[in-house]
Amino acid sequence: MKILGIDPGSIYCGYSLINVSPNPYSKKIDYMSSGRIAMSAKNPLHERLKTLFTTLNEIFAEYKPDEIAIEKMFFAKGTKAAISMGHTRGVVLVAAALTGMPIFEYSALQVKKAVVGYGKADKNQVQSMVAQILNIRHKLSSDSADAIALAICHAHTRR
Repeated sequence: MKILGIDPGSIYCGYSLINVSPNPYSKKIDYMSSGRIAMSAKNPLHERLKTLFTTLNEIFAEYKPDEIAIEKMFFAKGTKAAISMGHTRGVVLVAAALTGMPIFEYSALQVKKAVVGYGKADKNQVQSMVAQILNIRHKLSSDSADAIALAICHAHTRR
Protein backbone atom coordinates (compact mmCIF):
# COMPACT_ATOMS: atom_id res chain seq x y z
CA MET A 1 0.00 0.00 0.00
CA LYS A 2 1.60 3.26 -1.15
CA ILE A 3 0.46 6.39 0.66
CA LEU A 4 1.24 9.85 -0.68
CA GLY A 5 1.20 12.60 1.94
CA ILE A 6 0.71 16.20 0.80
CA ASP A 7 1.27 19.31 2.94
CA PRO A 8 -0.28 22.14 0.88
CA GLY A 9 1.33 25.55 0.73
CA SER A 10 1.16 28.48 -1.67
CA ILE A 11 4.96 28.85 -1.80
CA TYR A 12 6.18 25.39 -0.72
CA CYS A 13 4.09 22.24 -0.97
CA GLY A 14 5.59 19.17 0.70
CA TYR A 15 4.96 15.65 -0.54
CA SER A 16 6.09 12.19 0.51
CA LEU A 17 5.56 8.59 -0.38
CA ILE A 18 5.66 5.71 2.08
CA ASN A 19 4.91 2.03 1.66
CA VAL A 20 2.91 0.20 4.31
CA SER A 21 3.03 -3.60 4.54
CA PRO A 22 -0.31 -5.27 3.77
CA ASN A 23 0.00 -7.49 6.86
CA PRO A 24 -2.56 -6.15 9.39
CA TYR A 25 -0.46 -7.49 12.30
CA SER A 26 2.69 -5.70 11.18
CA LYS A 27 2.43 -1.99 10.46
CA LYS A 28 5.86 -1.91 8.80
CA ILE A 29 6.34 1.43 7.09
CA ASP A 30 9.08 2.07 4.55
CA TYR A 31 10.17 5.51 3.40
CA MET A 32 10.23 5.77 -0.38
CA SER A 33 10.58 9.44 -1.32
CA SER A 34 9.82 13.01 -0.35
CA GLY A 35 10.33 16.52 -1.56
CA ARG A 36 8.74 19.86 -1.95
CA ILE A 37 7.29 21.80 -4.80
CA ALA A 38 8.76 25.30 -4.70
CA MET A 39 6.82 28.14 -6.27
CA SER A 40 8.24 31.63 -6.56
CA ALA A 41 6.53 34.18 -4.33
CA LYS A 42 7.24 36.71 -7.09
CA ASN A 43 4.88 34.90 -9.47
CA PRO A 44 1.17 35.74 -9.38
CA LEU A 45 -1.03 33.25 -7.55
CA HIS A 46 -2.55 31.82 -10.75
CA GLU A 47 0.95 30.94 -12.05
CA ARG A 48 1.89 29.27 -8.75
CA LEU A 49 -1.35 27.28 -8.78
CA LYS A 50 -0.67 26.17 -12.35
CA THR A 51 2.84 25.02 -11.34
CA LEU A 52 1.40 23.20 -8.34
CA PHE A 53 -1.27 21.42 -10.39
CA THR A 54 1.15 20.40 -13.15
CA THR A 55 3.81 19.16 -10.72
CA LEU A 56 1.29 17.23 -8.61
CA ASN A 57 0.04 15.47 -11.74
CA GLU A 58 3.62 14.47 -12.55
CA ILE A 59 4.11 13.16 -9.00
CA PHE A 60 0.86 11.17 -9.14
CA ALA A 61 1.86 9.67 -12.50
CA GLU A 62 5.35 8.76 -11.28
CA TYR A 63 4.48 7.29 -7.87
CA LYS A 64 0.98 5.89 -8.52
CA PRO A 65 -0.17 6.04 -4.89
CA ASP A 66 -2.95 3.82 -3.56
CA GLU A 67 -4.22 6.47 -1.14
CA ILE A 68 -3.59 10.18 -0.59
CA ALA A 69 -3.42 11.99 2.76
CA ILE A 70 -3.77 15.79 2.76
CA GLU A 71 -3.52 18.27 5.61
CA LYS A 72 -6.68 20.16 6.51
CA MET A 73 -6.43 23.91 6.83
CA PHE A 74 -7.30 25.08 10.29
CA PHE A 75 -5.96 28.64 10.45
CA ALA A 76 -4.00 31.23 8.52
CA LYS A 77 -2.02 34.28 9.58
CA GLY A 78 -4.36 36.72 7.86
CA THR A 79 -7.16 37.08 5.36
CA LYS A 80 -4.87 37.16 2.32
CA ALA A 81 -2.97 34.09 3.54
CA ALA A 82 -6.24 32.23 4.21
CA ILE A 83 -7.51 32.96 0.71
CA SER A 84 -4.22 31.86 -0.89
CA MET A 85 -4.21 28.70 1.22
CA GLY A 86 -7.82 27.99 0.25
CA HIS A 87 -6.92 28.27 -3.42
CA THR A 88 -3.88 26.05 -2.91
CA ARG A 89 -5.84 23.36 -1.06
CA GLY A 90 -8.49 23.49 -3.78
CA VAL A 91 -5.89 22.79 -6.47
CA VAL A 92 -4.38 19.97 -4.39
CA LEU A 93 -7.82 18.42 -3.80
CA VAL A 94 -8.83 18.65 -7.48
CA ALA A 95 -5.52 17.22 -8.69
CA ALA A 96 -5.81 14.37 -6.16
CA ALA A 97 -9.48 13.74 -7.01
CA LEU A 98 -8.63 13.41 -10.69
CA THR A 99 -6.42 10.40 -9.86
CA GLY A 100 -9.45 8.47 -8.67
CA MET A 101 -7.53 7.43 -5.54
CA PRO A 102 -9.16 7.70 -2.11
CA ILE A 103 -8.36 10.99 -0.34
CA PHE A 104 -8.11 11.38 3.43
CA GLU A 105 -7.74 14.66 5.31
CA TYR A 106 -6.14 15.18 8.72
CA SER A 107 -5.72 18.24 10.92
CA ALA A 108 -2.28 19.26 12.15
CA LEU A 109 -3.39 18.26 15.65
CA GLN A 110 -4.29 14.73 14.50
CA VAL A 111 -0.97 14.37 12.65
CA LYS A 112 1.14 15.57 15.57
CA LYS A 113 -0.70 13.28 18.00
CA ALA A 114 -0.23 10.28 15.70
CA VAL A 115 3.47 10.91 15.06
CA VAL A 116 4.82 12.67 18.16
CA GLY A 117 2.14 11.78 20.69
CA TYR A 118 1.53 15.44 21.50
CA GLY A 119 -0.87 17.62 19.51
CA LYS A 120 1.07 20.84 20.11
CA ALA A 121 4.47 19.51 19.04
CA ASP A 122 6.64 21.97 17.13
CA LYS A 123 8.09 21.49 13.63
CA ASN A 124 11.47 20.34 14.99
CA GLN A 125 9.82 17.61 17.06
CA VAL A 126 7.84 16.41 14.04
CA GLN A 127 10.98 16.38 11.85
CA SER A 128 12.94 14.48 14.48
CA MET A 129 10.24 11.88 15.09
CA VAL A 130 9.59 11.30 11.38
CA ALA A 131 13.32 10.71 10.84
CA GLN A 132 13.42 8.28 13.79
CA ILE A 133 10.31 6.33 12.78
CA LEU A 134 11.49 5.81 9.20
CA ASN A 135 15.24 5.77 9.89
CA ILE A 136 15.87 8.72 7.56
CA ARG A 137 19.46 9.93 7.72
CA HIS A 138 19.31 12.96 5.41
CA LYS A 139 18.03 16.39 6.39
CA LEU A 140 14.36 16.92 5.64
CA SER A 141 12.70 20.24 4.87
CA SER A 142 9.86 21.03 7.26
CA ASP A 143 7.41 20.72 4.33
CA SER A 144 8.67 17.23 3.46
CA ALA A 145 8.65 16.17 7.11
CA ASP A 146 5.06 17.39 7.48
CA ALA A 147 4.04 15.45 4.37
CA ILE A 148 5.74 12.30 5.71
CA ALA A 149 3.99 12.83 9.05
CA LEU A 150 0.64 13.02 7.21
CA ALA A 151 1.34 9.75 5.44
CA ILE A 152 2.40 8.08 8.72
CA CYS A 153 -0.73 9.42 10.46
CA HIS A 154 -2.86 7.91 7.72
CA ALA A 155 -0.99 4.59 7.91
CA HIS A 156 -1.65 4.43 11.66
CA THR A 157 -5.31 5.46 11.51
CA ARG A 158 -6.57 3.72 8.36
CA ARG A 159 -8.63 0.57 8.69
